[in-house]
Amino acid sequence: MSPEFISGFFVEALKTAMLLAAPCLIFGLVAGVLVSMFQAATQINEMTLVFIPKMLAVGIAILIFFPWMLQVIADFARNIFINIPTYIH
Repeated sequence: MSPEFISGFFVEALKTAMLLAAPCLIFGLVAGVLVSMFQAATQINEMTLVFIPKMLAVGIAILIFFPWMLQVIADFARNIFINIPTYIH
């Protein structure tokens, strides 16, 4: 295995990980900003108020994007398994 192969494989794995994490992180970010705006408008400064909406938003994101996420990780794994003979040489 060459250093170029290792770095290319590492970059592909990182891209896949970022693609899988992005929907959950974006939904959590939006929920956090909305709750923070609500807290600023009502002057409720409770730090634990953000956790439940964020957890619900991330859960909804997982429900919505799970088929797509499963397809992305399955394609990545399929690509690895198909190319095992070329990786060995």
